[in-house]
Amino acid sequence: MFNKNIKLVLAAATIGYAIYQFIENNIGNGILLILLAAVFIFLYFKNELILLAFLRLRKQDFPGAKKWLDKISNPESALVQKQQGYYYYLHGLMVSQTNITQAEKYFKKAIKLGLSMSQDLAMAKLNLAGIAMTKRRKREAQLLLKEAKTLDKHGMLNEQIRMMKQQMKKI
Repeated sequence: MFNKNIKLVLAAATIGYAIYQFIENNIGNGILLILLAAVFIFLYFKNELILLAFLRLRKQDFPGAKKWLDKISNPESALVQKQQGYYYYLHGLMVSQTNITQAEKYFKKAIKLGLSMSQDLAMAKLNLAGIAMTKRRKREAQLLLKEAKTLDKHGMLNEQIRMMKQQMKKI
């Protein structure tokens, strides 16, 4: 909702007022204000609209997630680089149902900007491999599947990777 710089200014102002409350011997108010500043700092690193979109996606509510993502008008100025990666990653997941060319652009941009968790990066590469396979680019799909398998440390995508390899044998 707020620009990333406004969140930092609000956090700094809240910490400043908390210090004033400590000086005035209002310890309880100071502690509460420090906790409020921690919320602003948390929201600087984890955008609230992206978190709400992730919650909608967990419920398979694609229109609801799109509604939350559409509220971010200018992701380059409103989001930190990793948040931009997740912004494009979520757009890629939603668009992959209808337009694979557009989804491919979103996934590539998300990978370029970076994703925090290796599991998300593996999922993005797996989706890119599926798109490459549907466009008959077998070598690129094999490379992306190999990268996805190395990134999937917990083995959560093993079944999807195995199914993709089986489908790739038919090409």
